[in-house]
Amino acid sequence: MIESLGVPHPEVDCIEVNGTLVDFSYIVQDGDIINVYPISAAKQTPILSLVRPTPLNVIRFVLDIHLGKLASSLRLLGFDTLYRNDYDDAELAEISSTQTRILLTRDKGLLMRSVVTYGYYVRNTDPQKQIVEVLRRFDLFELVSPFKRCLRCNSLLKPVSKQAVVNQLPENIQREIEEFHRCQGCAQIYWKGSHYQRLQQFIDGVLAEI
Repeated sequence: MIESLGVPHPEVDCIEVNGTLVDFSYIVQDGDIINVYPISAAKQTPILSLVRPTPLNVIRFVLDIHLGKLASSLRLLGFDTLYRNDYDDAELAEISSTQTRILLTRDKGLLMRSVVTYGYYVRNTDPQKQIVEVLRRFDLFELVSPFKRCLRCNSLLKPVSKQAVVNQLPENIQREIEEFHRCQGCAQIYWKGSHYQRLQQFIDGVLAEI
C-alpha cells in the first residue's frame, strides 16, 4: 500500500499502526491510523523501527544508467561504485541484493523491487548537486578518500615507477611528470596533469558543502 502511493520501501524508516510499530508484513485493516516515517525523520528524532535494515559496515554503490556522472564523482572521491550503461533493472536489483550495495537510481519503480534492501532515489538532476545529496544522505563526508580509484573501471590505483610506464607516456609527460599510478584492473595510467587541478577544485567544492 505504501508503494502504491509512490514511496519505495528502501526509503521507509519506520511504520506505526494505531500507535504500534509494525513491519512490511502487516495487513492493513479498515480504520487503521498509519504513520509512515522517512529516513530523514530518523536523523532528526531517533525512532525505533521494525523495517530499518542493518547498518552497513562497508559502503558500496551500484548506479543506474541515468547516473553516469554521479558514478564518476563517487569513484573520484574513493567510493566503490559499479556502473555500466547496459545494466537492466533486474541486474541492478540483483547486484544490489547479492553484493550488499546501495542502489542509487532516478527510477522509483526500480527501488520497489522486492530484492532491494538498500537503495535511494536521487532527487537532484544536477550531477554536482547529486554527489552532495548522496554524501549527506549517507553521512559520507568523513569517508572521502580522493584519487584512489580508477574513474573508468572502479578498481583501486597503485603507485608505479616512471620507468615501468615510460613507453606508454606522451613525450611532454615523460619530461614533466615523475609520479604515476596505474589501475590494477584496466591498467590505465594516472598522473597529476592539467586535469588534476580541475578535479581538485571539484572535490574542494563538494567538501565545502559539509
